[in-house]
Amino acid sequence: MIDIKVLFIGDIVGSTGRKALKASLPELKSKHNPHIIIANGENAASGRGITSAIANEFFNWGIHGITLGNHTWDNKDIFEFIDDEPRMIRPANFPPGTPGRGYTVIKANGKQLAIVNLQGRTFLPAIDCPFRAADDIVETLRQKHKCILVDFHAEATSEKIAMGWHLEGRASMVVGTHTHVQSNDDTILPGGTAYITDTGMVGSKEGILGMQRDAVMYKFKTQLPARFQVDEGKWQFHAVCVDMDEETGKARKIQKIRMYEDEWRMD
Repeated sequence: MIDIKVLFIGDIVGSTGRKALKASLPELKSKHNPHIIIANGENAASGRGITSAIANEFFNWGIHGITLGNHTWDNKDIFEFIDDEPRMIRPANFPPGTPGRGYTVIKANGKQLAIVNLQGRTFLPAIDCPFRAADDIVETLRQKHKCILVDFHAEATSEKIAMGWHLEGRASMVVGTHTHVQSNDDTILPGGTAYITDTGMVGSKEGILGMQRDAVMYKFKTQLPARFQVDEGKWQFHAVCVDMDEETGKARKIQKIRMYEDEWRMD
């Protein structure tokens, strides 16, 4: 029997991503019947950061918890509410004293899921060690909670894979975010940890990582500054659904989800 089913949704990018989320959630709930839904929202406000209004919109649509990443502080509104919102977490390996929290416990539909947010250091700002932070937090959580989800927001695939093996058998799920491209390496590690290097994104499939193509290509070709704006083309939706044993915390199944506007294809 499936004791707990968790739907984790990749980086939601701007208004196009929010549109896709609102359109897709009813279908996903009907098809997968998840007990708990977690989403990465660090790009939800114009591609950079998140606002209180957007977070509340997500909660009203049925999201139970929100993780963030390296764009956590890009929207100044975050400082007004992050300390008071227990359903939202930022990378736990930001230095001590940083606003917000790095982990929390989500309760919904009679189930409990501990969620942890970490940020990589390779090709990203050098903050505290995510591996040490993972050890401290996961060991503390395991004293009371069996089912633990870790969102590792990182650039390098090798660093993400290393975190998967580092937490093998200790976390129920280690899911990568940040690169916006869904990887094809979803698996259950020998110790019962569901793993994927990158969950993917929710946003325009006609842009580049959810942003308008022209500005991104201009920057690559000229190496000059360019203002990136969210692309408003047709959307794509990436997520993973994981079934786990509530008593042991071990994952039984991981399934990638890919949906496209006007196609509605699910893998």
